[in-house]
Amino acid sequence: MATCWQGLWAYRSYLIVFLLPIFLLPLPILVPTKEAYCAYSIILMALLWCTEALPLAVTALFPIILYPMMGIMDASEMIQRPFPFGSESPREQLLFVGMSVTVAFPRGAGGDRFLPLSVPAHQVCIEYLKDTNILFIGGLLVAIAVEHWNLHKRIALRVLLIIGVRPALLLLGFMLVTAFLSMWISNTATTAMMVPIAHAVLEQLYKTPTGKDVEEGSDNPTFELQEPSPQKNVSKLNNGQVHPVPPASSEPKVQKDRQQLRFSQGMSLCVCYSASIGGIATLTGTTPNLVLQGQVNSLFPKNGNVVNFASWFGFAFPTMVILLLLAWLWLQVLFLGFNFLKNFGFGGQEKDQERAAFHVIQTEHKLLGPMTFAEMAVSVLFVILVVLWFTREPGFFLGWGNLAFPNKDGESMVSDGTVAIFIGIIMFLVPSKIPGLTQDPEKPGRLKAPPALLNWKTVNEKMPWNIVFLLGGGFALAKGSEKSGLSEWLGDKLTPLQNVPPPAIAFILCLMIATFTECTSNVATTTLFLPILASMAQAICLHPLYVMLPCTLSASLAFMLPVATPPNAIVFSFGGLKVSDMARTGFLLNIIGVLVITLAINSWSFPIFGLHTFPSWAYSNATAHCMVGQTNTTMPRP
Repeated sequence: MATCWQGLWAYRSYLIVFLLPIFLLPLPILVPTKEAYCAYSIILMALLWCTEALPLAVTALFPIILYPMMGIMDASEMIQRPFPFGSESPREQLLFVGMSVTVAFPRGAGGDRFLPLSVPAHQVCIEYLKDTNILFIGGLLVAIAVEHWNLHKRIALRVLLIIGVRPALLLLGFMLVTAFLSMWISNTATTAMMVPIAHAVLEQLYKTPTGKDVEEGSDNPTFELQEPSPQKNVSKLNNGQVHPVPPASSEPKVQKDRQQLRFSQGMSLCVCYSASIGGIATLTGTTPNLVLQGQVNSLFPKNGNVVNFASWFGFAFPTMVILLLLAWLWLQVLFLGFNFLKNFGFGGQEKDQERAAFHVIQTEHKLLGPMTFAEMAVSVLFVILVVLWFTREPGFFLGWGNLAFPNKDGESMVSDGTVAIFIGIIMFLVPSKIPGLTQDPEKPGRLKAPPALLNWKTVNEKMPWNIVFLLGGGFALAKGSEKSGLSEWLGDKLTPLQNVPPPAIAFILCLMIATFTECTSNVATTTLFLPILASMAQAICLHPLYVMLPCTLSASLAFMLPVATPPNAIVFSFGGLKVSDMARTGFLLNIIGVLVITLAINSWSFPIFGLHTFPSWAYSNATAHCMVGQTNTTMPRP
């Protein structure tokens, strides 16, 4: 019997994949409507994402199969349909599927005619490579170049040299560096780089002057939920007899060892937490931010590019700074204690260890050598990219996109993705060394050009292509919900929330998302919830961004479990942490994060996104009642 259960558990992924679609079949069979078909697709994908029975990116491809088969969206690029034309006017304006087509006829022609007209339908495939996906790819091209030439490590070590190695300042230094780097490059790559540096510094900071003990043991308490037994130390003599080791250290040394362990745990957690916190500051910092932008552009195509790099930074960067400082204070209190004078190095007696730890950072920095031409070139291109992003279409003044590349409405035809790809292509052209007359050692007599800053082999190895499909699957889900009428149906069911104050709605939703993201991918969480939240906001005449923005930030508050996010898993794998340590620390940090996000959405986000009124770009047939008496829809109603 036990063997049978073990066999079933080994094949659990196959069982889930085959049984889930069958188990959910009563929904589309008993309710044969497009809304039910779309709900079947979304529920099926949500369960597969939660169980991870299939890779996340593979599950994201399901709409390509399900939507055309269920009649929700067309899979083809163009459709041919005969269209009738009258003959009263030599030039007629046709409206079809939201597209205006002008057709000219010769004068005097009579009779009704049919013209095979190629027009775009609601296609599911084009949702998989929208501008947001291009922005993701372009931003990662620059991040890969920064990582490839070790520019991020040079920045990290330089900041640590400036801040110093006193306990509280060392904690702050690692958090500031990790948060800044995760704003621009992958949170996972930032954590993987910073954790070994942190452990090397800690090793020198707590190394005893007389050297280590003869045998320290190599137990890793990572997966131990219980405290280690104090009677564990034994000594084995040459004759094979085992005798207990008498306590060689006094109570102060035991207490000191406990303090060192606590500080080491705090250092490890500060790296993974600050990586998640720093990613929320920029639009390309973490994938849920891009999911939000893509969902807003897909659900509300006339939004006027309300979520761009500049507007997101103005909203999320202050939120990140406040949350980072509060997280630093919480980690300092929890792992260093309330003695702030000692935490900041006043009156301490461990100057030798601090100098040794500082020497480790200096040595690592010297090993990098002087700044190379490639690092300088990447730095310049990176600064140019950020400046172009901020000044393209900031909103509060005319950007270069509005002035140089305007459309008929004066809006920028160039997007943030265009800028990112432009800089990325330049990195394939700029040499990594100063061009000179260098001989090719393999072909004597011929000159050899230096390699470029980027090459496709490096990009192909480091680019997370699965995220591109995951983003596209989310956009396809949102568009399918809209076209099938499921979004409107959900909105009607959520209208009772109109009697709840908007700040309470935002706070409750943030708590729910922060809890849900501990168990599932943050990308999958935002992909599933944002279309539903948008429909809810429209139904109760609430600005859609008032609930979509805070819930997107809350999806990055994955602080409690090692499986919640890759940075947590990396830190956990290094040892020294128990699940209880991370859960205890992350629980209060989640609450702090939700409170900070609630403060942000109810204060400085109002002038940035115009949250005072229900926006005109969110109007639809179902929101006609919102046009009357809507002066301030995001404030509590009397």
